[in-house]
Amino acid sequence: MGFSSFLGNERIVTALRGALRSQRVPHALLFTGPRGLGKFTLARMFAQAANCERLPDDFCGECATCQRISLLADHQRLLEQGLVERGESADAATVERIPLILQSHPDVWALVPDPVRLKNPVVRPMLRIGQLRAVQRAAYFQPMGRRRVFILDGAETMRWDVANVFLKILEEPPGSATLILTAPSPYALLPTIVSRCLQFHFAPLSQSAVEKILKDQTDRKPAEIRLAAQLAEGSPGLAIEMDVAAASESRKHALRILERAARGQGFSQLFADTSALAKDRTSSVEEQIGVFYSLLTDLLELTSKVNEPHLRNAPLSKELELLSKSVDTAWVLRAISGFDELYAGARRNLNRQLGLDALAASLASTNSPAPAR
Repeated sequence: MGFSSFLGNERIVTALRGALRSQRVPHALLFTGPRGLGKFTLARMFAQAANCERLPDDFCGECATCQRISLLADHQRLLEQGLVERGESADAATVERIPLILQSHPDVWALVPDPVRLKNPVVRPMLRIGQLRAVQRAAYFQPMGRRRVFILDGAETMRWDVANVFLKILEEPPGSATLILTAPSPYALLPTIVSRCLQFHFAPLSQSAVEKILKDQTDRKPAEIRLAAQLAEGSPGLAIEMDVAAASESRKHALRILERAARGQGFSQLFADTSALAKDRTSSVEEQIGVFYSLLTDLLELTSKVNEPHLRNAPLSKELELLSKSVDTAWVLRAISGFDELYAGARRNLNRQLGLDALAASLASTNSPAPAR
C-alpha cells in the first residue's frame, strides 16, 4: 500500500513525497500525458497522503481518512450515483445549479467532465461553469483534516471563457488547498492557467512493463497480452481496458483511409470509409485522431529512412512499408498538420465527417506518386 503501489513515473512520486515531507505543498499541480498512465490515480493517492492520519509523506491505506478517499478509485460508480440523484431529465439550468462533484471525504473533491445524462450521455462531456464555481467557493474553507484537495480530471474540456472563472482561484490561491488538473497536454489549456501550475508530465511505460502489468492483473493469453501492450503504446490503463480485436480493426480502418487518400482515387469508397468512422460513437474523435497519429508516426519513421524504426503498429508493418513507398515525408507532415487542425476543430464542435472528408480529399489531391525505390 502507499505510493509504492503506483507503477511507473517514479520521479513524479518522489517529487510529490518531497513536497509533503517538507510541508511545502504547491497550490496547483498540472499532470499531463496520454490517457491511461495513472494521472487521476496519482492525484487521488496524493490526496490520501496529504490527509493520512499516520504518515507525513505517504498514505497507509488503513486509517479512516485513507479508506474514505480511496473510494474515489471507483469514480465511475460515484459518477453514476451523482447523475441518478440529479435526475435523468435535468435541463441546462439544473446541470449548472446541481454540479456533478464526486466526493467521498469532505476535504477531497473530484470533478470529471459532466456527461449530463446517464442513459443517453452527451457526445462531448465537459467541465462546466457550475462545477468550477463550486470549487471557487469551497477552496477557501478550512479543511477538517490537513489539506483540501480538488482534482479536475479532463481539465482540457473546459471552454476557455469558462476557464477564466477557475483562473481567479489560481491568482489568489488558498493556503490550505491544492488543485490538481489533469490533461493530455499543457497546450490544451489556457497559457495563463498553465503558468500558475507546477507541471509534471507522465511518460509512457516500456512495453515489457505494460506486459508485466497485464500478466499480473488480467487472465489474457500471452499473444493477446503482447498485442495489447503494443497497441497501448506504454499506457497500462488503456491496455487493461482494451478490446484488442476492436482496437486492431480501428487501426486497419484508419490505415485504409490513408491508403485510399494516398492513391488519390476511389473517392466514393474513401468517403464511405470516413462516413463509417464519423458515425462510430464507441470512441471519441480525440481517440480516433490518436489512431491516425500513431499510424502517421510510423509512416514518418519509414519515409525518413530511420535506421531500425520502432513501429507502434507492428502487426501492420507490411502494409505500412508498402504505403511508405507511395508517399513521401512531406505528405506525411501535411497529414499530421491536417489532423492537428481537425483536433482543434473538434473542440469547436466541427462536424466530424465534413472535417474527415475535407482532409482526406486534400491529401488525395496533394499526393503525387513517389519515385521508385
